[in-house]
Amino acid sequence: MPTVALAAAGRMLHFELAVAHEIFGNPPLDAPQGWYDVLLCGPGPVRVGPFTVEPDHDLERLVRADTVIVPACADVDEPPPPELVDAVRAAHAAGARVASLCTGAFVLGAAGLLDGRRATTHWAHAAELSARHPLAEVDPDVLYTDNGSVLTAAGKAAAVDLCLHLIHLDHGAAVANSIARRLVMAPHRTGGQAQFVATPVQVTGGDHQLADLLAWVQQRLDRPLTVTDMARRASTSPRHLGRQFRAVTGRTPLQWLLTQRVRRAQELLEATDETIEAVAVATGMGTATTLRRQFKRVVGVPPDTYRRAFRTANPA
Repeated sequence: MPTVALAAAGRMLHFELAVAHEIFGNPPLDAPQGWYDVLLCGPGPVRVGPFTVEPDHDLERLVRADTVIVPACADVDEPPPPELVDAVRAAHAAGARVASLCTGAFVLGAAGLLDGRRATTHWAHAAELSARHPLAEVDPDVLYTDNGSVLTAAGKAAAVDLCLHLIHLDHGAAVANSIARRLVMAPHRTGGQAQFVATPVQVTGGDHQLADLLAWVQQRLDRPLTVTDMARRASTSPRHLGRQFRAVTGRTPLQWLLTQRVRRAQELLEATDETIEAVAVATGMGTATTLRRQFKRVVGVPPDTYRRAFRTANPA
């Protein structure tokens, strides 16, 4: 029976640990022979959200596991426990498949497992992961990455996607889909899909130099807008406006504008039954063809697929 060791050390978030235990520890009714033996491994009692959890096994048992799951760390500013880092590194060296969920990627990074590999984590911590581990190829947009023996997931729901991906690898799509149905969710999304989030920028009540302009633009996303239009509104030159945008948003004016149009399209696709053509007009994209091209480039999936994922017309 293959073993799945859930690493429990330091301060952790309870959602990702619970998700992994639910998926690997509760076989579906049609589970094949040789389901997983799930082990909770750690050096001692560990704080998991509002709870204190007592591991069943020590970290030496984790080193001998077939698959190691490292759930999310509660605070990425705290260095991962050295004993956990050493155990994860040793497990991988012994042949284990190692996967991190959300900020658990910082443990893998500290163990040197992300060097030269593609990785992800929650989008809010991706820049810090990249800065701390410059040899890793950190992708802040995708749901999860699979390097064979090293896998990483983005935040929260993406942990479910990665766990189902592992089930899919081990037991096939039918079993993975069976678990997805039990969880009352759609069959898992592929890793290359985007995290369905755009970097937030405060546009109302902000005290930065572009606050009024950004709010003005967001009220006019259905209209043609150029950098010249925005510069005129801000009473500055297009060149100076570009410098201001990079300082405040990290993007050019047109990159930021496109992101806002796509975010608005996401809202309309989630909350209305408007046609793709109507959504294109309402977001200033003009045509359904343009919307589909830009939406897929930013979000990672076509607008039709995005709508199906976020609407609940047919939960079954």
